[in-house]
This record gives sequence, C-alpha cells and structure tokens, in this order.
Amino acid sequence: MRPWLARLTLLAALGAALASPASHAALFGDDEKLDQLRRQVDANEKALQDRISKLEANSADRGAILDLAGQLDQMRSDLARLRGQVEVLLNQIDTAEKRQKDLYLDIDTRLRKLEQPKEQVATTEPAASPDETKAYEAALNQFKLGNYPVAISAFQGFVVAYPTSPLAPSAQYWIGNAYYAMRDYKKAITAQQKVLTSWPDSSKAPDAMLNLASSQDAAGDRSAARKTLEALVQKYPASPAAASAKQRLAQGSRR
Repeated sequence: MRPWLARLTLLAALGAALASPASHAALFGDDEKLDQLRRQVDANEKALQDRISKLEANSADRGAILDLAGQLDQMRSDLARLRGQVEVLLNQIDTAEKRQKDLYLDIDTRLRKLEQPKEQVATTEPAASPDETKAYEAALNQFKLGNYPVAISAFQGFVVAYPTSPLAPSAQYWIGNAYYAMRDYKKAITAQQKVLTSWPDSSKAPDAMLNLASSQDAAGDRSAARKTLEALVQKYPASPAAASAKQRLAQGSRR
C-alpha cells in the first residue's frame, strides 16, 4: 500500500475518533477505551489496505487485455487475407463466365432453331412422333428454366425410351450442355463424345463437337480443345459450328 495513503487513512480515522466527546474522554482518562479505538483504527486501516490491494491486483488483468488486443489484430489480419482470397475466386469465376459466353450464345441460336415451325424442321430432320416431341420439349423446358439435373434425367429417359428417334441426338447433346452449365466438364465431355460416336451424321454432331471443345478448354486441357476445334472445321466445314470454331482458333492464336 502507498505510504501517503496509509497515513491519510490513519489520520482520517483518528480525526473521526477525536471529534466525538466519548473518544476524547477515552484518550485522556481510559486506557482500555484508547486501546479499543486503536484496534478499531487498525481494523479500518487493514480493511482499506485489503480493498486497495484487490484493486491493485486487478492491474494483472492488463496482461489479459493486451492478449485480447493481440488476438483482435490477428483476426483483422486473417480477415484481410480471406478478403484477398475472395477477390481471387471472384476473378476466377469471372474468367470462367467469359469462357462460357460463346457457348451460351451458341445455345441460344440452337434454341431458336428448335423453336422454328415444325414445317421448317421437317425439311432437315425426319419427323418425330407426337409422344417423342412432347417428351423432348418437356425436358428442354427444364433446361431453359435452369433445372439442369431434372433436364439431364428427362433427356436420359428420352434416349432410353426412344433410342431411334430423330430427336435422340439432340437429347444427348443437351445432356452434355446441361453438365457443362453445371460445370461438370468431365461428364459434359463424355456426353458429347457419345453424340459423336452414336450419331456422327446427325446435324447435332458439329454442335456436340463444339461443346466438347468448350468442355475440354474449361477443364484446363487447351491442347485437346484446339485439336477438337481443328477436327470440327475439317469434318464439318459448312456447319455454323465450324464457323464458331474458326473464330475461336483465331482468337487462340492471338493470345
């Protein structure tokens, strides 16, 4: 305990004692009462000392506060690092979306073709039965709504139910597109390869090859993607997909 504070406490206690007539009489005429007063002062001083000691002991909490401050600084540093990682991920997503832009433009073109009057479709493809058309359009609507897992199941069911349908190659093609939209590039590659092996003469084969190249590129295999685009231009030179392939090859050569 600080000496000046102890003396001040003692003087205050003695002053209070001397202020009363009874205490004054004790000091000058009653040694027993004087001893009692001294003991009371000592007790008061001890209680005050104990209280001050407790307050001083609490200064040990400063170390804990400093520890908490250090932890807070570390948390701020971790938060800044996480924000940086988020920025990197956002940039990667933006790059992937740019890659998909060409594909979705192609998809939109194919959708418009599918929505042409049936008389125009009949000039290029054999007519499908009403049941086939209904089942196919139901699956395609799920794709348009973005319900890709549902669309995949519906198109797979269509291929199983109508393997010889003129719409079967298109159904398999949209399976690949749905997997691509879900960023499951491995399954997208497998689905489009099935179009090329099962229906190589279908009007959907060039489109499937174009999507195959997109999937290979998105999966990180740019060499395979380039070879697929070159094969597309060579095998289906008059197709709209071949024109898109030429543009991509030109863009790739300028990188």
